[in-house]
Amino acid sequence: MTNTLTKDQATGRTTTAGYAARIEHVSKSFAGPAGRQLVLDDITLDVAPGEFVTLLGASGCGKSTLLNLVAGLDKPSVGSIATPGGRPALMFQEHALFPWLTAGKNIELALRLRGVAKTERRTEAERLLDLVRLGGAYRKRVHELSGGMRQRVALARALAQDSQLLLMDEPFAALDAITRDVLHDELTRIWRETQLSVLFVTHNVREAVRLAERVVLLSSRPGRIAREWTVGIEQPRRIEDAAVAELSVEITEELRGEIRRHGQH
Repeated sequence: MTNTLTKDQATGRTTTAGYAARIEHVSKSFAGPAGRQLVLDDITLDVAPGEFVTLLGASGCGKSTLLNLVAGLDKPSVGSIATPGGRPALMFQEHALFPWLTAGKNIELALRLRGVAKTERRTEAERLLDLVRLGGAYRKRVHELSGGMRQRVALARALAQDSQLLLMDEPFAALDAITRDVLHDELTRIWRETQLSVLFVTHNVREAVRLAERVVLLSSRPGRIAREWTVGIEQPRRIEDAAVAELSVEITEELRGEIRRHGQH
């Protein structure tokens, strides 16, 4: 793994951090009709530079809330979060592309916000489309793209932010099984080529094992880290591989136990 470079604010010197994200004793509560509701409770987790981590848990366990906190879209009620490589890139379940822009212009918008010169944006957008294997799609409108192609453009737009940490909130959940499997392959390839750190939220156990180097299971109501697994299965993997299936069974049993303990159905 590579280390993450960051600047010491007091000295201005560039130093090396051994993590892409550090979550320390983070709790989050929201106001509700019955008072404040604790959603996340004392979460401590590091994502190493270049590591692929999946956050797994039942619906409502706080996975997306935690991702939003790491993205800086909200603040913890307690605890701290550090991303020394800068602001993370975030990819949602919905592609959130602007329909009045072409695929290329959607990517160029992210480049413009990053401060890339106008003369360089077209070339960089086309490079990113090539990276997600959509070469030639620069001029295509959103309505001309399939669901899988839209998610590829959304991924390219996230990569355009040039962040060292990519946050993904169930980005393939709405896709059919075959398209999702193809995009698993593509994401694995891109992650290995770019050496990005990835924090990926899912409720699909097979998907978590298929993609990750480490699987983190959250309990429910409030979300706590219940257990972690290091996935020692060589990449590239297939979702139907025996080793993937075997570990998925073990994690599923643990997830079912968490659901039973917290009275969910």
